[in-house]
Amino acid sequence: MKFGIIRERKNPPDRRVVLTPDACTKILDKFPEAEIVVEPSPIRVFSDLEYGEKGFPVKSEMEKCDVLIGVKEVPIADLIPNKKYFFFSHTIKKQPYNRNLLRAILEKNIELYDHEVITGTKGQRLVAFGRYAGIVGAYNGLRAYGLKFGLFQLPKAETLADQQALISELRRVKLPNIKILLTGRGRVGNGAKEMLDAMEIKKVGVTDYLNKTFEEPVYCQIDASEYNKRKDGVRGNKADFFAHPEEYKSNFFRFAKVTDFYIAGHFYGDGAPYLFTREDAKHPQFNLKVVADVSCDIDGPVASTIRPSTIADPIYGYDPLTETEVDFKDPHAIAVMAVDNLPCELPRDASIGFGDAFVKYVIPAFFNGDADGVLERARMTKNGKLTKRFAYLQDYVDGERVVNSNQ
Repeated sequence: MKFGIIRERKNPPDRRVVLTPDACTKILDKFPEAEIVVEPSPIRVFSDLEYGEKGFPVKSEMEKCDVLIGVKEVPIADLIPNKKYFFFSHTIKKQPYNRNLLRAILEKNIELYDHEVITGTKGQRLVAFGRYAGIVGAYNGLRAYGLKFGLFQLPKAETLADQQALISELRRVKLPNIKILLTGRGRVGNGAKEMLDAMEIKKVGVTDYLNKTFEEPVYCQIDASEYNKRKDGVRGNKADFFAHPEEYKSNFFRFAKVTDFYIAGHFYGDGAPYLFTREDAKHPQFNLKVVADVSCDIDGPVASTIRPSTIADPIYGYDPLTETEVDFKDPHAIAVMAVDNLPCELPRDASIGFGDAFVKYVIPAFFNGDADGVLERARMTKNGKLTKRFAYLQDYVDGERVVNSNQ
């Protein structure tokens, strides 16, 4: 089996890679029959030289490989027919802007494996960048807080080497006695939690957070069962909420009344109630001043997120009364950090973490007959057709009206 590490060609440039030089070494140690070729890249966070020093050929010979591995979408013109490809295709939610990409993949008889649907037997994702989105999102949100109120200035995350460098910067900061809310207990939420804990910010429970005042900054981490409640008044739980989201309504406003800085690190599912609406944000008791929306669902559950922001220009202001974008330093504005590709700001760490998971869960499947079904579950196309699991995308490929294009 010959693996090719392809050069990232999407714009804006992405410096991440699925397999680092060390990850490649681990593969050959375990599977000596494997071959790995690295396509030259001027932007990859691990240089061509670093791969070469580990003994991996750096050549523009991707057409000689069996499996081609990248991070972001491959431009249609660069797709090589009759190959197996791994990348984030951003098609599984019927995203309109990638319809032609999926059509081209089918026309070129490519077997597509999407990183987003590499799952275990219970449906849990096995490889993801979520932890790094949470790490950078928390840092960027704290940076936004300092800038909004003129309290401190942190360097941009993309200028720092790694997570430890981000933590070193944060530990120099003195926060006022604010209340920080964090939604989500998955990879993203826990990545953000790592940063708050590294700053030694005190963690408090829901009751104390809602009812007490503190002489120091504090944070509270909550999940869906704490910011939603059943409409019928019956006590709900997380499992029930995920099974029947339509039976619930948001209970988030009680947090919004006492929170200064909010980090949105939750997963939002179709049919779930919005955390807060544009009307909620107009309420005199609505207190949020800064929102770091790592989840970044546009015009969705976090009403102040009206567009994604960029690494180059990460913060904008949302005026709740006019429902328009304004300067984030405006006294009436909620400062919004909604960068939708946060792990790109920590490319080295993110690549190491992702690569370790890929080596652990995906590579063995090529040598053990896919014993755990990892490849079968992630395979979106084969022999020029959608696989059974992804047959729901046929109307999207055919160009029929897209009902759900929510990203």
